[in-house]
Amino acid sequence: MLLHIPSTYKHVIWDWNGTLFDDAWLCRGIMNNMLAQRNLPGLSAERYAEIFDFPVKAYYQSAGWDFNLTPFETLSDEFINEYERRKLECAVRPEGLAVLEALHTAGIPQSIVSAYKQVSLVPLIAHYQIDTWLVGMRGLDNHHAAGKVEVGRRWVAELDLDPADILLVGDTLHDHEMAIELGIDCVLLPSGHQSRTRLQTSGATLLASLSELLPT
Repeated sequence: MLLHIPSTYKHVIWDWNGTLFDDAWLCRGIMNNMLAQRNLPGLSAERYAEIFDFPVKAYYQSAGWDFNLTPFETLSDEFINEYERRKLECAVRPEGLAVLEALHTAGIPQSIVSAYKQVSLVPLIAHYQIDTWLVGMRGLDNHHAAGKVEVGRRWVAELDLDPADILLVGDTLHDHEMAIELGIDCVLLPSGHQSRTRLQTSGATLLASLSELLPT
C-alpha cells in the first residue's frame, strides 16, 4: 500500500532506533551477553520481539532481571556503554535512506523523535549524513528510555501544524501510543524491535518495507 505522502502530509516524524536505524539485532545481542555473564537464559529473536517494550525497565524485568540483585540503573548503564561502543556496526536501512531523500526532494519536512539520548542521537545521525534532510532531531536527556511522549508533544507544538497533517513512522506500540496522544497518524514497521503480532493489536497500518512510503 503506497501512502502517497506528498499529497497527504505536510510533515513526517521518524522514530530512529529500529525504524530508520537497524539496531534490534545489536540490542538483543548485548542483552544476551549480559544475561550469559550471569548464567541467565538468553532471548531468541522471537522472544525479544515479544517482550521488548517501553519503558525499557519493564522489558528488563521480562527478560529475567531481578532488580533486587542488580539495580536497573546499573544494568542500563552497562547496556548503553556497550551499545555506544558498538553502535556503528549498525546501518540506516537503505530503503529508509531512499525515502528520506525522496521526501526531502519533494519538499516534505521531516524530523526524528527518539527515546535515545539527545547528546548521542544528534552526532550519530550526522555520522550517517542524513541530518541535512531533517528539520529537527529530538531525544531524551538520559539513556534509561522511559518513553518519549513528552518530547514528541513539545516538538509537535513547535511545528505548529494541524496534527492531521503529520505522519509518525515507528516500529513499536509506544510509537503508536505517542501518535494517539498527539492526535497524529501513525504507520509501523514490524521488522524493528517488536513483532508483527504485537503491532497488529494497535490497529495501525503495518508496512512490509519503508519503501512503501516512497512518494509517487
